[in-house]
Amino acid sequence: KQWYQRRVAITAGGHFGILPHHVPTIAILVPGTISITNEAGDVAKYFVSSGTATIHPDSSVQILAEEICAVADIDDGAVRAGLEAAQGKLSSASSEADKAAAQIEIEVYQSMISAA
Repeated sequence: KQWYQRRVAITAGGHFGILPHHVPTIAILVPGTISITNEAGDVAKYFVSSGTATIHPDSSVQILAEEICAVADIDDGAVRAGLEAAQGKLSSASSEADKAAAQIEIEVYQSMISAA
C-alpha cells in the first residue's frame, strides 16, 4: 500500500482531486488522464479508457479500469492510425450499434491524443 498526497481523475461529472480524508465516493471514469502525486511531489500520469474510482473511508483509492497505460507509453503514430480507422468505421457503419461503437473508439483515441 502506498500513500499519495493527491490524485486527480476525470469522471462523467468532470475533473476532481482526491486528497487525504476525502469523503467516500464512487465515480465513473471517462477516457482521460489520472495524475497521482506521491509524498515526494513526483507526478505519475496514466491514461484510462474507462472504469471506476472508489474512494474508501480510510482515504485509499481503488481504480478499476478497462484499459490503463502510462501516458509516456502512448505511441502517437499508432493512436492517430487508430483514430483514422475508427473514423472510417463510423462513416461506413450501417447500424446504430456499429455507429455507437465507432464513436466510442473515436472518443478514446481523441482523449489519448490529448493526454500525450
